[in-house]
Amino acid sequence: MSTSSTPRRLALALALALAPVAHAPAAHANGPNQRPARHAAASANDGTALGVRHVDVVLALDTSSSMNGLIDSARQKLWDVVTTLEKAQPQPILRVGLISYGNTGYDAHAGWVRTETDLTSDLDTVYGKLFGLTTRGGDEYVARAVQVATDQMSWAKEQDALRMVFVAGNESAEQDPAVRLADALSTARQRGIYVNAIFCGPERSGDAVAWARTAELGKGRFVAIDQNRVVAVATPQDAELRRLGEELNKTYVAYGSSGAGRLANQAAQDRNAQSASAPAAASRAVGKASPLYRADDWDLVDAAKGGKRDVSSMPAAELPEPMRAMDGRARIAYVEQKAKERELIKRRIQAVNGEREKYVTETKKKAPAGPKSMDDALLGGIRSEAEAAGFKF
Repeated sequence: MSTSSTPRRLALALALALAPVAHAPAAHANGPNQRPARHAAASANDGTALGVRHVDVVLALDTSSSMNGLIDSARQKLWDVVTTLEKAQPQPILRVGLISYGNTGYDAHAGWVRTETDLTSDLDTVYGKLFGLTTRGGDEYVARAVQVATDQMSWAKEQDALRMVFVAGNESAEQDPAVRLADALSTARQRGIYVNAIFCGPERSGDAVAWARTAELGKGRFVAIDQNRVVAVATPQDAELRRLGEELNKTYVAYGSSGAGRLANQAAQDRNAQSASAPAAASRAVGKASPLYRADDWDLVDAAKGGKRDVSSMPAAELPEPMRAMDGRARIAYVEQKAKERELIKRRIQAVNGEREKYVTETKKKAPAGPKSMDDALLGGIRSEAEAAGFKF
């Protein structure tokens, strides 16, 4: 086997091994209020791979003292964002950013707003930041949060990218003494960013009016929720999915200076999800089995699959200990074996999750109606925005 053919051979082998199980698009009706598609489908000349589109989602969460329920809801539902968008066609490249605001522990000159993480495909880092949030009373400047999201996030530049902000809070959205809310929303819209408003309180509240206006001006969606109500259905499949998620971690082959730390963080976020609830841990396992969960900047299986790394010629110092003494052929065989193991586990996760989704659907049918929750606001909003942008589910 020639040296020049090695990377191509490995990339082809891994691409075949890791090809995701196809999901049939769910049928849906086009209701009378559905908006027209906002973007044309991706083309081969837009700088994006044909059939792939970018979706950027920024969460701007109120961290004033009454918002513990909102943060807990976000912790429960982040991985459901992944599994929701996994079913979209064309398949998106997902990045998530996180902003917190309204906390008096932050810089007053910045309007009590803090960027927790820029838009990133490293969802483990975003999840870890969610678990690091704490609440403390303060002024809640929604306009400043929108402004920071607009100006400081590294939004996708592709013409057909879908860019969304979900700003959530419970007091008036018009408190900011320095930035007019209408101006912040206008700038966001000029840059192709849609702003969705999640009001944590009764829809008939006087404060809800400004939040509805926020969504109207941001061309997004308004939902009033009970932030303390989390729709997280425990299922008989949760324990098995948690176990499979832990098995999946064993197929990751960390490389480079940050690899070991990222692998450790993967396990740490498993523990965070488990501390949230059994359904959250199950959702995380399903999210990790999704093609939207990407680790090619620290995992050799993903990196070799995409042709990002040639394992046969990498310096030994960049490899994990078990691979350092291997020759090129042995390295390739090692990574290929991990890829095969990963694909088998992913297929098992997808099969078990199919049973889980049926159970959840039937349980929700029997449950009495309650106030809207983060499911309605975040997951419903993402799907609605994606459909309006031309994605099919």
